[in-house]
Amino acid sequence: MPRINRVLCPIDFSDSSRHAVEQAAAIAGWYRAQLSVLHVCSPIFMPVPGLPAPAGCAPESELEEVRNHAGEFAHTSLPVGMRVDVAVDVGQPSAVIVDRAAMLPADLIVMGTHGAGGFEHLVVGSVAEKVLRTAPCPVLTVPPRAHATSQFPFTRVLCAVDFSEWSCAAVGLAASLALESRASLDLVHVLEWPWEEPPAPVFAELPPEQAAVLLEYRRYMEGSAATRLESLVADAVRDRCAVSARIAHGKPYVQVLRVAAEVGADLIVLGVHGRNPIDRALLGSTTNQVVRRATCPVLTLRG
Repeated sequence: MPRINRVLCPIDFSDSSRHAVEQAAAIAGWYRAQLSVLHVCSPIFMPVPGLPAPAGCAPESELEEVRNHAGEFAHTSLPVGMRVDVAVDVGQPSAVIVDRAAMLPADLIVMGTHGAGGFEHLVVGSVAEKVLRTAPCPVLTVPPRAHATSQFPFTRVLCAVDFSEWSCAAVGLAASLALESRASLDLVHVLEWPWEEPPAPVFAELPPEQAAVLLEYRRYMEGSAATRLESLVADAVRDRCAVSARIAHGKPYVQVLRVAAEVGADLIVLGVHGRNPIDRALLGSTTNQVVRRATCPVLTLRG
């Protein structure tokens, strides 16, 4: 795990963000890192460079009141004696969060999600969605307290692997976290078929030639994935922590969440490609669905 020297935790005064502050404080304490808490006020009218600030912008007196509230909010969520930097900015929340993370610089952003669907259904333009696809550092999303099934330090870390450059980097990150927390590590690679499983394809009902080709293709894909997983384990994590690897069949986000529940994962780690606008959009992707539906924190590492 790259050294964590500073953790940034955006807040919106909700119970979800309070839970995120608690998680951020636990991680900062574990790594002896500095914790920064940030609240962003959205102006009624965004200022235009070179023009006077519009009347809709919050006056300094109101900002000072918000700063005091943010400070009280943060300190009531922290262990006694823990130091925290509290800041209040005005602007578009996602842009301000990303800019603040780059300026500090932050090594990790910890954010709470809202409701059972996460991120208010992660609609286009939501704060969390934009932070996830533009953050300069890994982002840890924390589910609401009512839906949470884990706590820090982690005891079981699950990392989804698709053998891309960034998912392989995520394996190294997951292994370091598991080592730091003395946790076990599970790797999962999901083979996705043209149809959703279950149910499994009924090969006997297919034309013999097609069934034979599909069966051979499936054996080839399973064998290839098993070999690559074993190599990845040997190169990245062997002798560093207890590790197991498995192959699952079906829709990736469904299987990642299923395996997470099956092994009792405290943390899911995902590498996000981010090489083109479609990847960066996240919407409809495995990352989007896992973050929305997970009952444990999800750590995303963006390419």
